[in-house]
Amino acid sequence: MESFNYFNYFTEIEEYFWRKRGAHLLVSPLDWAIVETWQKAGIPLPAVLKGIDRAFESWARSRRAAGGRQLKTLAYCVDAVLDAAAEAQEVAAGAGPQPSQPKAAAEPFSRDELRKYLERNSARLRAAAEKQRARRAALASRLEEAANRLSELLPLVDSPAAFDLEDLERRLTVLEEKLSASLSADADEDSLLAIRREMDRSLAPYRRKMSADQLAQLERQYIQKRLFEHFQVPRLSLFYLS
Repeated sequence: MESFNYFNYFTEIEEYFWRKRGAHLLVSPLDWAIVETWQKAGIPLPAVLKGIDRAFESWARSRRAAGGRQLKTLAYCVDAVLDAAAEAQEVAAGAGPQPSQPKAAAEPFSRDELRKYLERNSARLRAAAEKQRARRAALASRLEEAANRLSELLPLVDSPAAFDLEDLERRLTVLEEKLSASLSADADEDSLLAIRREMDRSLAPYRRKMSADQLAQLERQYIQKRLFEHFQVPRLSLFYLS
């Protein structure tokens, strides 16, 4: 996947879905969790867009569309996207080794954008740590540590040497995974219960259409997203920069 598409995965899917719908919608936590499962599964952007196209074609032939209802969630697109991804994988396997493509000369983000993103997230982590200091000192300490790690990455961004964006993304992913584990461990039972109830309501219409593995992954992404929001902790991956 081209670097521009790779790091704009979320926004390109969101905007494409809007165009297919013919109207802007607030993207639900469930929709964001679905996109995150596709991203983490390494499903190429073209396969996602092809699957969305097919889902809309299927919807147009359905009784619900005949009754005037509109497709409002990416949950309806899950099977079609997975089918498109499997087809793309089969085509790639049958095509044999591909000649290496030269990397694009232009970076998808300017150094200034990256610096501001790291600085902004570092500040938000410190603010979140301050809010938790009285009740959850251990969590506050981990949030402060993550903020310090982001600040330590700034010299890499400012270096005049060639910049490895993928390595920065790996570092940010590791930090985000550590934060996710900390938030899960420190969340109180009532908050987790409320998140799970919300998740169950959102997933209820689609559970029968998804496999156990799909549901488990989607539930993990949903809970992670809501925990980050609950503790007012920013997502660190470059996927969220745009």
